[in-house]
Amino acid sequence: MTDHLDLADDTSLSVLSTSDIAGIDITPTDVVDVVEQAYRTLAAGRSANPRKLTVKPEDGHSVSYAMLGRDGVRNVVAIKTSYKHGLHEDRDKQHYYTSLTLYDDVTGLPVAMMDCGRIGSLRTPAVSALLARELAAPGSRSALVIGTGTQGRLALPFLLTTLPGLERLMVFGTHPDGIRAVHEQMDAHFPGREVEVVTDLRAAAGAADVVVATAGPRTPANVEADWLRPAALSILVGHGIAPSTLHRADRVVATSAAQMRVTGTDMADDDGRLPDVDAEFPEVLAGRAAGRTDDGQRVFAYNSGLVVTDIALGHRFAQLALAQGLGTRVPLWR
Repeated sequence: MTDHLDLADDTSLSVLSTSDIAGIDITPTDVVDVVEQAYRTLAAGRSANPRKLTVKPEDGHSVSYAMLGRDGVRNVVAIKTSYKHGLHEDRDKQHYYTSLTLYDDVTGLPVAMMDCGRIGSLRTPAVSALLARELAAPGSRSALVIGTGTQGRLALPFLLTTLPGLERLMVFGTHPDGIRAVHEQMDAHFPGREVEVVTDLRAAAGAADVVVATAGPRTPANVEADWLRPAALSILVGHGIAPSTLHRADRVVATSAAQMRVTGTDMADDDGRLPDVDAEFPEVLAGRAAGRTDDGQRVFAYNSGLVVTDIALGHRFAQLALAQGLGTRVPLWR
């Protein structure tokens, strides 16, 4: 894998559509490796990941993000944008658009602009899987995923990639199509592995060593701290676990403490307070901060994603796509 692409001194832009990205074959192991490298490069001070900018109207019907970053291994600069409309509507009535534009910081030329939906759908469960690998109690054997949307459907295959010793795999969801998709993804990546669909959420949470909450904001799921096992790891991606899981945790780890303060306000207590973060995950991966400091601790992990992981994975997709001749060249600056 080269650090940058041969762009033939061309300032035209390669546009990679949703269908272009969808046709690229990539394994969970490959995704995890790329994401982990991005975190380690950031921790080494070789990448830049400024705080995201957020715009949201007073009535909360939409939300927009803009994120700029630089990957110091791949020598790529990128801008990611994200816009979601209809937050108060059912999922099928919402509009969501996200894009990533990459520039080669060696040649100074554009690499590609691409739909970032699949990149995010893979990056996020890869981060959760890395969090689980580093923070789950030794000997963890069971996992519960809450939610069967985009993130929930891939959560278990990625968890098995980093924690192959998991034996009991549980999912809680309320959408039949989502539950069916969870089984399809498991069959695609780990054929023969059984997924248990649970309806008693409290009992399932009490039986799980790792709980990953990926559900949407309208989920009925709301796991409380006292439902969890004494040494459980809870990972928040979307919704499905109550603020008590954060406030009563023995240790709190976040991919970014700053982002948690911005996007994690729904987990604040009655006074609007969020507890301090004990460690940031890039520092944990680098060995400069402790994740779990005791085997018996309840650990809460906040997975908000960092744009450097999107940049690294997006560049990997651009490499694979352009090598296959995918995309449309647009003379945007001519």
